[in-house]
Order: sequence, then C-alpha cells, then structure tokens
Amino acid sequence: MAWTFEVNREDSADAAAVPIVISTDATLRDGDTLLAVERLSITANNVTYAQVGERLGYWRFFPLADPLRGVVPAWGFARVVRTTRDDIPVGQRIYGFLPMATHLVARLVPAGGALVDRAPHRVPMAAVYNRYALATEEADHDDHRALLQPLLVTSFLIDSHLGDMAMFGATRVVLSSASSKTALGLAWMLKRRQGVEVVGLSSPANIAAIVDTGCYDRLMPYAEAEALGADGAMAVYVDFAGDARLTYRLHAALGDDLLASIRVGSTHREAPADAAPPPGVTPSFFFAPDHAHKRIMTWGEGGFHKRFAAALDAFIAANPWLVIDHLHGAEGIAAAWEAVLTGRADPTHGLIVRI
Repeated sequence: MAWTFEVNREDSADAAAVPIVISTDATLRDGDTLLAVERLSITANNVTYAQVGERLGYWRFFPLADPLRGVVPAWGFARVVRTTRDDIPVGQRIYGFLPMATHLVARLVPAGGALVDRAPHRVPMAAVYNRYALATEEADHDDHRALLQPLLVTSFLIDSHLGDMAMFGATRVVLSSASSKTALGLAWMLKRRQGVEVVGLSSPANIAAIVDTGCYDRLMPYAEAEALGADGAMAVYVDFAGDARLTYRLHAALGDDLLASIRVGSTHREAPADAAPPPGVTPSFFFAPDHAHKRIMTWGEGGFHKRFAAALDAFIAANPWLVIDHLHGAEGIAAAWEAVLTGRADPTHGLIVRI
C-alpha cells in the first residue's frame, strides 16, 4: 500500500499513515519525476521540523490539501521509478530531503552533478533542502549517512561558526539536550579542537546512556545547571532543547560570564513557552542553511562537501557505540515518530525506517 504519514500541525502526537494513489505514466505532468522512498532516518531533528514548521516553512515542502495537517520532512534515500525527462534515468538512487511517505512527485532538474527540485512551491526554500545528491547502489554506510548527515552537518556548521568566533572568548561550551545526536556530534568536534571544556546537560537517564561515548568532558543533570555559574568560567551556551525556562536559569546563573547564547533546536516539546526573556546576552537563532550558504561561498560547493564528508567519516569511525535499529513500513514510521516525539528513543541508537 502506498501512504503518506500525516501529522496534526497543532498536535504532533496525532499522526497516522494515510493511503495515497501513486502517479502513473499517464498522470505525471511534463517535467515530473516519481520517486519511491527507500529508507528514512527519524530523529529529534524531525521533531524540531514539526515544532518550527509554521515559522520556518517546513510544512510547505510537501504540502497537503488539508491545511490543518502536514508531512514532516526527513532525510534518506529514494529511487526514480518514473520520469518524463530523458536526462534522468529510471533506477537512479538519490539522497536528500524527503517526505515521510512511500512516494514523492518532484520536478527534478540535473544541476551541478546533482538533481534539484524546481517545483514552484520549493523554489523559495533554502537551496540545501532542494538538492538531491546522486547515490550509488546500496552501500554499507547508507544507514549511517541517512542518520548522521543531516544532523552532523549542523554540528559541523556550529563548530565552524564557533571556531570563526574564537569561541567568543569562552573556555567552556555548554550544550543542552546533550543526548541528541547533533549535540553529541558537536561535542565530539569541539573536543578535537582542545582548549575548551565541553559540558552536556541532559536528564539523568540519558546521561547514564551517553556517559561512555566519551564525547563530553562533563555531563550534568538539568537540575544542577545553576552550578555552572560557581567558578567564573567564561561560557557559550548552545541550546538544542528549546526550553525557555532552562535558558532563563542558565543565563541567570552565568550572568556576565555567558558570552553567547545560540538556539539551535526544540527537542523539549513539553517545555513551557511562557518563561520571561532571559537576562544577559540575547539568544540568537542558528539557521543551518544560512551558515551552509556562507561556507559554500567561502570554500566552494566542492570544498564544503569534501570537508564535511571528512568530518562525517571521522565521527563514524571514532564512535562505534552508535547502533542502527531498523523498522519497516507504515508501522515503523509510526513507532519511530512516537519514540522521538516522547523522548523514549535510546540516544546511542539510530532509527532507520525501510519504507
């Protein structure tokens, strides 16, 4: 059965796989290409897409007729099964931004050794989301790439940004939602730089799960966050949790010792949104596509992808603690979504759904 996994935009827990009709050769418009989705990674990153979907436009990538429901984007592999274009071969595998669904009709155009979706509703979106890399037949690293590439590219960009800013003069970087893979990736990259203490904030259960990864110099439960203000170390806060009250507590505890506050994600779906604005430095939002564009302009597209590929390969090789769990079909998507939405996913495991 062909399906699309639809989510209530106001209540992400209200989600279900809905049957769809697949486009045939007769129903494809000139310029259309039909993709069959092969596998997707489901992580806390997808929760962030849903949480900020209205504000940052993530609901617009794969629109539905019902304005109250949406399709959460995910990263993974797909294959061309039908096309009206002579320059796109049937059977071509691609990697990129895909719907939680069995199929996608796209307006793909070859460009720069990749395929780009030129559908009118996607043209205004950040270019990084519309680019599909050409992929070979299935390889041993496909699961790790599907899982880690969209997460660690954000880690890579934050690490590069902090390096450019000389850590804002800080000797400590504090990461919330420390068990998220984007935070783990950033922590590992920062430790390679040396000269900065990397501190992770998380729940006691998740601290126990990730303590042996070696990615952090120190791990602390959220309840003890204020203790970071006791020794006067200059700090940068990188917020993956999106918990306004935690941000307020940390800002208040660190005071003038907090030199920068960078908000990245929103993994704490249940966190209250009614906290007062935090004291001290004003938090800035880190939008990865903007920083990717900056790097591409500096290094060139080839240089950017080469540097990131090296960082990704190095992380995979150095972190064998990461286990890939496979789920299957509509039931697998539903189970994976529920796990990341409720925070029950094991932080040392990665969820790959084979569609």
